[in-house]
Amino acid sequence: MTDFLKMLQQAQQMTGKLQEVQDKLAKATVTGAAGGGLVSIEADGKGAVRRVSIDPSVVNPADVEMLEDLLVVALQETQRKARELGEEEMKAVAGGLGLGGLPFKLPF
Repeated sequence: MTDFLKMLQQAQQMTGKLQEVQDKLAKATVTGAAGGGLVSIEADGKGAVRRVSIDPSVVNPADVEMLEDLLVVALQETQRKARELGEEEMKAVAGGLGLGGLPFKLPF
């Protein structure tokens, strides 16, 4: 019975820590850029885009494809940074609970 109560307490702690991580990621900011900063994208730690910045010098109606490529690269970098931030936060939670790492992938 004691083991079950201990497991229940650990599950409650994990739920609380996961919520803290979610809140922290929602408040965090990551930025990805392309073209030497001509295109940048800002997102929260979950990867939700907040802002896109495009330098007017890359807005060329004759070469829309270049701008599209820059946007894709900046978005990919932003998403990568958000994913890495989430992984770092989850490792901290897992380590803090004495789990040493999680054997499964979380949905964010």
